Amino acid sequence: MRRLTTAGAVVAAGAVILTGCGRGDGGGASGAESKGSIDDEPAAGTVEVWAMGNEGEVLGELARQFEEENPDVTIDVTAVPWESAHDRIATAIAGGETPDISMLGTTWVGEFAATGAFEPTPDGLVDEGSFFEGSWETAIVDEVAYGVPWYVDTRVLYYRTDLAEAAGVEPPETWDEYKAFAKALQGQGATSGVSLPPGGFDSWQYVTPLAWQQGGDILDADGETFALDSAAWQEAFAFYASFFEEGISEPVRLEGGEIEQKFISGEVGSFYSGPYHVSLLLEQGGPEFADQFAVAMVPGADSRTSFTGGGNLAVFDDSDNRDAAWKFVRWLSQPETQVQWYDISTDLPSVEAAWEDPVFADDPYLSVFGEQLTDSKAPPAIPTWAQVSAVIDQELEKVTRGETSVEDALATVQQQAESIGTGQ
Repeated sequence: MRRLTTAGAVVAAGAVILTGCGRGDGGGASGAESKGSIDDEPAAGTVEVWAMGNEGEVLGELARQFEEENPDVTIDVTAVPWESAHDRIATAIAGGETPDISMLGTTWVGEFAATGAFEPTPDGLVDEGSFFEGSWETAIVDEVAYGVPWYVDTRVLYYRTDLAEAAGVEPPETWDEYKAFAKALQGQGATSGVSLPPGGFDSWQYVTPLAWQQGGDILDADGETFALDSAAWQEAFAFYASFFEEGISEPVRLEGGEIEQKFISGEVGSFYSGPYHVSLLLEQGGPEFADQFAVAMVPGADSRTSFTGGGNLAVFDDSDNRDAAWKFVRWLSQPETQVQWYDISTDLPSVEAAWEDPVFADDPYLSVFGEQLTDSKAPPAIPTWAQVSAVIDQELEKVTRGETSVEDALATVQQQAESIGTGQ
């Protein structure tokens, strides 16, 4: 997976976000304060930016447009590999040798916010209401926003249209329809009606939306107490495991390269992924394969909530060129800039208005992702989330392999999560 895999793969593999304003309140909280508003004068001086993966390789192309509009500024982009990003940011903070701006993955927010290394987002820099709500919340820690969402990702259901048509089924909207749909695809020759990871690394991203769809959550309403053994989580674990118990999903984890080929061959009837898989499938399946697959919003219970990830931009509190840094972040958050960024990087816009552009609105694949983003959610930005989510991964695998019951697994998850704490 390219981006949607949090700390450890690309969406979560290297990112941070700190906070400055809660959605709708426009200001700092919890004692965190920015250093003042940002004016509209042209940016000047040098701004050092760290960006990860492909974004780091191509951001310079977009930055040149900002430099043309601000002749006295230089944007110096350093490409940082995702595998080393977390340690590099941590080392830079500890040594006081940070850049002006860093790109951050959405699940590292709480951990790095706790260091106090980032400046809260200045009042009035952006309109937080212009972002997808689930995306904006990834920048919030203790009701304070640090930086802004830059690009977003979410998961939708990829499915073989030819197998579905042959089986006489439509894309599922509910849990019952989802299971019947997957079984129907199996009836057309698919070994797995839907490919799901049987637990292990980052499988929490697949099961957590099932809890969200029933009104469950990771933390109670107080935002301080774990709620991982609730009825919603019990139902989520049981429903997820039933796909393996009933033989609808093979108990194997398909890695990058495998999932595409098995989907193209028809061995896999459906799977969940982000937007980058569209181009991979078109490239590997050839022009004729375009008519054999489509995407749909995830099926759900009370809602059709999906997982969201992406990349954020945060400015370090000790930035040598703070004003120019925030001006660059603000420019990157403009709808027209985000459309240009998609053309360069294929990253999806975090600002809803950008989705009105025909490049998104008229695309049969991208338009579905835009619709899904209106009902997508990220885990809370707590410093200990990587540890807690690893316990969910571990216990889910025990359940799907029949080594423990749902009740015992979630009791362990809750107990260990409480022992780990939120780190707040």
